[in-house]
Amino acid sequence: MTTTGTGAHAPSSPDTDDAVDTAPATGTPETPDVTDVTDIVTDHDRGIHGYHHQKQEHLKRLRRIEGQIRGLQRMVDEDVYCIDILTQVSASTKALQSFALQLLEEHLRHCVADAAVKGGDEIDAKVKEATQAIARMLRT
Repeated sequence: MTTTGTGAHAPSSPDTDDAVDTAPATGTPETPDVTDVTDIVTDHDRGIHGYHHQKQEHLKRLRRIEGQIRGLQRMVDEDVYCIDILTQVSASTKALQSFALQLLEEHLRHCVADAAVKGGDEIDAKVKEATQAIARMLRT
């Protein structure tokens, strides 16, 4: 089978290979009709960040973490045993780290991926920015 310019399959004749016509539907093979990547508008260009679609879930999660921190204040105020407070500190820290990892994943999938579509200096800047964020997370 061969592919026609419209993407439809035409039966192969005994004289032809099963080659695929790779010429674009518009333009010619020498001058393909390609959109300039600088013309691509992404969600990031519109001010929509990677966490946008999970915003309510993130806010709920942060309120839970806030409650854990308030619990720490209450524990100190009520003179709770040190090790019990440290256990709660550890749980709060783990919750924040988990949130940070989720946010980082969304940043990579959305912001860095959008920059990769555009290429050039923007992708280099986004990769550097993500690398620095990961380094900060590892130091904590």
